[in-house]
Amino acid sequence: MRTCIAYDDLGDLMDQPAGSSQDAQSLPVCYRHPDRETGVRCTRCERPICPDCMVSASVGFQCPDCVRGGSGTGHAPDAARPRTIAGGTITADPRLLTKILIGINLAIFIAVQTSEALRNDLVLLGAWPPAPVSPTEGVAGGEWYRLVTSMFTHEAPWHIAFNMLSLWWLGGPLEAALGRARYLTLYLCSGLAGSALAYLLASPTTATLGASGAIFGLFGATAVLMRRLNYDMRPIIALLVINLIFTFSPGFNISWQAHIGGLVAGVIIGYAMVHAPRRRRALVQYGTCALVLAVIVLVTVLRTLQLT
Repeated sequence: MRTCIAYDDLGDLMDQPAGSSQDAQSLPVCYRHPDRETGVRCTRCERPICPDCMVSASVGFQCPDCVRGGSGTGHAPDAARPRTIAGGTITADPRLLTKILIGINLAIFIAVQTSEALRNDLVLLGAWPPAPVSPTEGVAGGEWYRLVTSMFTHEAPWHIAFNMLSLWWLGGPLEAALGRARYLTLYLCSGLAGSALAYLLASPTTATLGASGAIFGLFGATAVLMRRLNYDMRPIIALLVINLIFTFSPGFNISWQAHIGGLVAGVIIGYAMVHAPRRRRALVQYGTCALVLAVIVLVTVLRTLQLT
């Protein structure tokens, strides 16, 4: 009576008689787990691998070392990893950065409620004292950091509540679609664009604050993404129109400049993020962000020269 043992490596064992020296005990063992027998080999290096070490490939399975080193493929080791529509890495918690941004805004809101001096140091202020005196405070006075800090500073409870709800509703899906790095770049560039336009067009002695520029940037990017995915755009357009009506309505004391600046930047960056060609994706995406930042710097410098 003969016992037939079949496995992937046909050249090593075929139709050995029962009780011979090459029976079931002579099966290869996993090179990473010597206590585990296996009949599967890596399609690249041909070393035996157990089920825990098998990494699915287009043909057969590969061992972790070959996948990590990218040997024999000509591609980067992470080339086969799943990516978002914009090329970002898929993460376990797609809202992590959104939660962190909300936490930062809430922490600063609590801090400025206890210190009016801190609030005055963080808001966006063009120049103080007013002309013809040379400014010693504000962006024109060398406090360029206000372009950033004003993005996270709120005073009225209704203002931060509205912005944080919008950040949660819009930011989560965008973070999942773009990936963390691209999403954070979009948020910061949109917020800075809103601050820069407010600095350029608003009265230099008027203090502005809030994340509205960044939020409107998320509105713009969401509209672009929904268009790219062929989703029904009517809900986001209706919400955006309602927000713009409030923006330009008298009596609300809203910085329309920050809203428009953030919206325009969000549309431009969002379009680059989701429409960039695959082969030059990172170059187009981050190159567009760099151009937006260059415009922000240019606007800021020109306005500063005008005020000084």
